[in-house]
Amino acid sequence: MTSIIQKNKPFIVCGLAPALIIYTCFVLYPIVRSFLFGFYNWNGLSAPRYIGFDNFRRIFIDPVFWQSFRNNLFVVLASMLGQIPLGILAAVALSGKLKGQSFFRTAFFIPMILSTVVVGLLWTTILNAQIGLLRGFLLALGFKTSPDLLGNPATAIYTLCGVIVWQFIGLYMIIFLAALQNIPADISEAVDIDGAGEVTKFFKIRLPLLWDTIAAAAVLCISGSMRSFDLIYVMTEGGPAHATEVMATYMYNKTFTVNQYGYGSAVSLVIAVLSFTFIALSRSVLLRKAAS
Repeated sequence: MTSIIQKNKPFIVCGLAPALIIYTCFVLYPIVRSFLFGFYNWNGLSAPRYIGFDNFRRIFIDPVFWQSFRNNLFVVLASMLGQIPLGILAAVALSGKLKGQSFFRTAFFIPMILSTVVVGLLWTTILNAQIGLLRGFLLALGFKTSPDLLGNPATAIYTLCGVIVWQFIGLYMIIFLAALQNIPADISEAVDIDGAGEVTKFFKIRLPLLWDTIAAAAVLCISGSMRSFDLIYVMTEGGPAHATEVMATYMYNKTFTVNQYGYGSAVSLVIAVLSFTFIALSRSVLLRKAAS
């Protein structure tokens, strides 16, 4: 195999070169360039002025940034404690001989294939305190008013997290369904012969064998949660009173609303560093748990 690769190396390089050049020019270079602008004062029109680490100093004393960081951590925590466990439970429930399991698999996965903008508009309409379906349902039950879940700073972030979890359960269900199907059948048969119940089988057999998949799912969950933007922007735009502001919406508002491109680039660099740190730590912890 090695000799074949060496013999055809020029053809392999020629085949990969166009895609690599396009990727470098239109993805890697803009990312690096954006990070470099974090060290400049630039409004997008005038010439950039180098200011060193001033943008980063400003970030770390900005209370709105730290509120967006806390909100981001809450979204990450809610996603990991919601999407992954519920995805595992759905996968276990639908991996057996449940009647109508094809329908339930499709129903769980449909929110995942919908556009996030569509999901945001759908739930904004449902939760609207004046004309939403939730209001009509509550009035039919005898309630006189409907809570403004997205307009109340005390409930907005919890409501958003519920929508985020709802949308992505199907993704993790599919991931864990595939992992469960890869568990050797003889292991399950041996456990059945020993008379173990479903709960024992899950915690003693299935869950330990799923740890590598859980570690990979945690990486997906953290990376997706740290860059949450479109759903939150469609539903609340970071409001009310920054109650649902996350780092991505904070970066967007600073960059495109008030034209602070240098400052927004600095925020994007901070987001990248924090995301990589959280992913590395979570993966290290989960893989150490799997190895033990």
